[in-house]
Amino acid sequence: MTAFGRRGGLTGTGAVRPSFGVARPMRSSTLTLGEDDQDSPPASPDMSSLSPEIIPVQLDAMARLAEREATSGDSGAVKAEGFEASVHKIKEQVLPRLLERVDPEAAATLTKDELAEEFRPIISEVLAELKINLNRREQFALEKVLVDELLGFGPLEELLSDPAISDIMVNGPDQTYIERKGRLELAPIQFRDEEHLFQIAQRIVNRVGRRVDQTSPLADARLPDGSRVNVIVPPLSLRGTAISIRKFSAKPITLDMMAKGGSMSEKMATALKIAGACRFNIIISGGTGSGKTTMLNALSKMIDPGERVLTIEDAAELRLQQPHWLPLETRPANLEGQGEITIRDLVKNALRMRPDRIILGEIRGSECFDLLAAMNTGHDGSMCTLHSNSPREALGRMENMVMMGDIKMPKEAISRQIADSVDLVIQVKRLRDGSRRITNVTEVIGMEGSVIVTQELFKFEYLDEGSDGKIVGEYRSMGLRPYTLEKARQFGFDEAYLDACL
Repeated sequence: MTAFGRRGGLTGTGAVRPSFGVARPMRSSTLTLGEDDQDSPPASPDMSSLSPEIIPVQLDAMARLAEREATSGDSGAVKAEGFEASVHKIKEQVLPRLLERVDPEAAATLTKDELAEEFRPIISEVLAELKINLNRREQFALEKVLVDELLGFGPLEELLSDPAISDIMVNGPDQTYIERKGRLELAPIQFRDEEHLFQIAQRIVNRVGRRVDQTSPLADARLPDGSRVNVIVPPLSLRGTAISIRKFSAKPITLDMMAKGGSMSEKMATALKIAGACRFNIIISGGTGSGKTTMLNALSKMIDPGERVLTIEDAAELRLQQPHWLPLETRPANLEGQGEITIRDLVKNALRMRPDRIILGEIRGSECFDLLAAMNTGHDGSMCTLHSNSPREALGRMENMVMMGDIKMPKEAISRQIADSVDLVIQVKRLRDGSRRITNVTEVIGMEGSVIVTQELFKFEYLDEGSDGKIVGEYRSMGLRPYTLEKARQFGFDEAYLDACL
């Protein structure tokens, strides 16, 4: 079994691996059609030559492929049923009459609890007019739905209040998916129509001073709890307004919690704690939804409370616990295309604000050079995240991002700047079973010629897959003496750091 979960071929002395570029015809007495049987179906492959251990694996794999093919066209919409459906049906009748009796500006100044108290007699009056009788449970449910509609985010409120849901993906008014425990599933909610969904999207982005319409059909925003929101509307989205919400846990996640949850080993957690406390310059690399921001939040808890920390993001998501923390956020251009403030502008300005550490939520372009300059000029302990599949690719992406700017530097000088600035690259990955793990902790040593030299301190190795679909693996220490040991010695953590890495 290889590290990617695929079974390797024969590797013994009797196995001959064909050279690349040699096309071999598929000839078999059981698979090749003759001239007289072109219209007959192909015979099943002859498995008599295969070992008994391989046959069940082959059959199981083919059965899973057939099942996936059969279910690929299933409907992707869920209708609300039973009690929920009846409450929403009554809401559609009550809401127009309720709006006639309520001053929207006055209602906007009240909290949800205060608004519910004000609504209660008015709702009873409207129900009496419509000759609808509700029991106490139904009336409370109706009040909640109406308040969510007027002050909250409508049907999304139910999903936002569920702590088990980590992602919400609205694909138009009729289809909403959620991620729960790493698995995607359909949510039993629907919006009235496209206009209803568009109004909720506008309400989300307006709260953070952004806008979304046909002239600006893309918007990044955040919810009051720090959850990240992306909105894309027609004409770019062909199925109606699309909203993607990345929720963050209300309870801060620590490195110890991640170790207990299986995201890393105890030794890795100890080494990363020391790296955060000893002001290592850290790059967190990973794919979308792999847990980069969660990892950055957990690492930030090791920052000394006496240090001044500045965070710079497109949409503020980081939730640091330090007392001296100042979050900064970019600003998009206005209708005339003016007034835009980019991440690079904020990084340049942050250098004049006497920071001890600068933390970037994510680097995507030429601001990478300014961050490297900060790491190399007295702002040790700076951190950032970027999208990449491996530590080596992350360093290559940083080189490319610097070259995207207007800085004319030879590639070797850029590589040397990265090697001098970055101490550690942490690779996080979401595996196919939905679990999020730290797969590599890699140290940047320096330059050898024109190549950045690295060494791996920790690695997650795939072993097998359990009967429940969960991936089984182990975290291994490479047993190498860390190059950054001298930096840890300056803070008195050298022995603990060496013990964790060996």
